[in-house]
Amino acid sequence: MARIAGLIHRLFGHQYTPRGVSYLLHRLGWSPQVPMHRAVERDEQAVALWRTEQWSRVRGRPSSWARG
Repeated sequence: MARIAGLIHRLFGHQYTPRGVSYLLHRLGWSPQVPMHRAVERDEQAVALWRTEQWSRVRGRPSSWARG
């Protein structure tokens, strides 16, 4: 938020705290987005294979989840 506050100050001459920027963005219907970083050497085929074969075992069955 500090980077956005600095940009607002540079472009428009208004100073906001990071918290104030957060409120401002929320009022505008925006949310901070975290860029997705992926390794260059990521093997998409291996990831897809893991998801189909292993993920269902890792996450479990819905009937075993706690209700509440």
